[in-house]
Amino acid sequence: MSIVLAILIGYAVGAIAPWVHRRGPSWSGWLLALAPVAAGTLLVTHGGKLMAGETVQLSYAWLPELDVSLTFRLDGLSLLFASLVCLIGACIIVYSSSYMRDHQYAGRFYCFMLMFMASMLGLVLADDIFLVYIFFELTSLFSFFLIGLDGESAQARRAARQAILVTNLGGLGLLAGLLLMGKLTGNYTISGMAGAAETIRQSSLYLPILLLVLLAAFTKSAQFPFYFWLPNAMAAPTPVSAYLHSATMVKAGVYLLARFHPILGETIPWQNILTGVGAFTMLVSAWLALRHYDLKGILAYTTIMALGLITMLLGVGTTAAVTAALLYVAIHACYKAALFMVAGAIDHGTHTRDVRRLGGLRRAMPYTFIATLLATVSMAGLPPFIGFIGKEGAYGALLVPGELRLVLLTASVLANVAVVAIAAVLLIRLFLGKPTETASHAHAAPPALWLGPILLGAIGLIAGLFPKLISGPLLAGAVDATLGRHGDVHLLLWHGWNIALAVSVVTVLAGVAVFLAWPRLRDSRAMAIFANLFDKGPDEGFEWSLKQVMAFASWQTRLLQNGRLTWYIGAILLTGVLLTTASMTRWSSLSLHLVLPTDLSIRDGLLLLTIVIASLVVLTLTSRLATILALSLISYCIALVFLLHGAPDLAITQFLVETLMAILLVLAFYHLPRLRQISSRGARFRGACVAILTGMTVTVMMLAVLHVPFDPYLSDFFAANSYVKAHGRNIVNVILVDFRALDTLGEITVICVAGLSIYALIRRQAASLDSAEGGEK
Repeated sequence: MSIVLAILIGYAVGAIAPWVHRRGPSWSGWLLALAPVAAGTLLVTHGGKLMAGETVQLSYAWLPELDVSLTFRLDGLSLLFASLVCLIGACIIVYSSSYMRDHQYAGRFYCFMLMFMASMLGLVLADDIFLVYIFFELTSLFSFFLIGLDGESAQARRAARQAILVTNLGGLGLLAGLLLMGKLTGNYTISGMAGAAETIRQSSLYLPILLLVLLAAFTKSAQFPFYFWLPNAMAAPTPVSAYLHSATMVKAGVYLLARFHPILGETIPWQNILTGVGAFTMLVSAWLALRHYDLKGILAYTTIMALGLITMLLGVGTTAAVTAALLYVAIHACYKAALFMVAGAIDHGTHTRDVRRLGGLRRAMPYTFIATLLATVSMAGLPPFIGFIGKEGAYGALLVPGELRLVLLTASVLANVAVVAIAAVLLIRLFLGKPTETASHAHAAPPALWLGPILLGAIGLIAGLFPKLISGPLLAGAVDATLGRHGDVHLLLWHGWNIALAVSVVTVLAGVAVFLAWPRLRDSRAMAIFANLFDKGPDEGFEWSLKQVMAFASWQTRLLQNGRLTWYIGAILLTGVLLTTASMTRWSSLSLHLVLPTDLSIRDGLLLLTIVIASLVVLTLTSRLATILALSLISYCIALVFLLHGAPDLAITQFLVETLMAILLVLAFYHLPRLRQISSRGARFRGACVAILTGMTVTVMMLAVLHVPFDPYLSDFFAANSYVKAHGRNIVNVILVDFRALDTLGEITVICVAGLSIYALIRRQAASLDSAEGGEK
């Protein structure tokens, strides 16, 4: 119960957050931060069971008849991600109490932020694949609201639109992949699918499933070629960037890769795609960060670099690589959330985020300097911080014999060289450099803006000095859950003199050299070409593709929605003909034998003859009234056929509906002039062709259906269960009201909406007449 309660806390508190903020703008953030604290506490209480190798599973029957349940599962991997979501969420909410206090949409911000937190918790705790998809999409939805919080800004609207389009594309891929896996295994929980992993891997559908799941992971975690949306999302307020786009939402894709590793991992396609995409994304994004001036832009690209590194390590898939990947998830979440909050504090104190205008802030913003020092040293991977252990672990995982391991190690070193240079820019240039004119007007940030960053930076230091504090309680269980087996996890600050340490030293020295050359490198022609190709290129390519889609939509709208009813009817009928023909061609086993009835009675023959004659007469009539009466005659004859052949309920329905339709049509068309031939001969010929094709298709379809063996399963089911389960003796009524309740409700809803629309039109017409009469008077 505590698992579900942890999720519901976020939604419940988020719903009342605007009201809380209106009551106390200055203290509401501190109070609302108790929600992630409470949620995290509820989950951490299960830590003892998880350390003992157990998992906590909770299931609620949702649709028992379909064997569908709401299933949640807490294991080491879920606890790792949930702990980060709650810890950093609490820091961000406290930070926002000062940063967002005077924002016009602060209440709305707290609502969306807490509901996003709940959705992220739901994603990492869900075991049922339908819940996984729902929470995955909810994170995209609330991210859209948060990025576009300032709806008056065109930049924010564009970024929000771009983010939700890209991530929803991945969401559709995830849904398709999950359904295919469920179909193959007959199980719709992730834990159940893990037990049938070989069935999926050996299936011919494995590669499509893998590509669909990777599409979801790559779009969410901003991997090539989808990384362009994340820097643009920096249009969101800084707390949003610090929480969603560094620590939580972008980690959702990484979580999917880790969660499905036991099911889809350890295959050649998995390893090749993940290592290739991850390494390329890591290398490109790290060096793109050196091109930017805006603090949030720099941090956005280094976030993409970290996500690429994690993806690459999960693709390698060894115990050492998975351990380094999951350790880096925690490391990056802490130091990057801290740095984003530092960027907000600097913007608050100096009113700029341009690194060219910043310098010498140490004295004006001492606590922000401490937070930056703790975070950047961990980011650069220097001892004794946990970032050093993470970097050593990544290098150690790649310093083993294997295909392309040297290539991956080289890419990692080059990417980390850029990260070290960026860390030096953030620390030395901003705080230790020569004071700029902007810095002379800077003021210290309030405690709420530096308390969270210092706390997260201190965690990196403490975890580096005492790595066993996280290796046992959190990391070991997460590694076991990702590998699907037990993996030995040993974190040490000092492994002695080895090759990994030598590579780390080379990385730091090269990073310092790049930092010293940064101004010239940043403005070089080579960097400009590189940025145009990999920075502006994907973004402009996406916008061009979107414009082409909109242009195609506009063209087909002009083509199809041209205002001519005959065109609409013809398009609908031809589409039905094509789809029916394609389906019947696909199922070529259908037989088409024309068997004339030998026991046709005189009355049946007269009814059929009347229907044929009336149909031919309709084609020659020029009076609308006569046309309506001839069509009604056809319907009445069909109703008589129903009545004479044992279907009185259908006959009564046909009589009533046709009578009502005839009356309405007569009232509507009585005053209209006689029909005239205003269409061309070609248009009439096309209409005749459509009518003949449709009639032939329906005839062939009916003949084919008549020769399909009758399956009494549904009729037997309804007969056996109508009274037992629905307590009704009339099977037709029971089917409509109980077994097809939603269908019937939909039909009733349509009728109600149509009735309300008619009523509104009548009222509007009456009001117009009253107004006209009043004007005449």
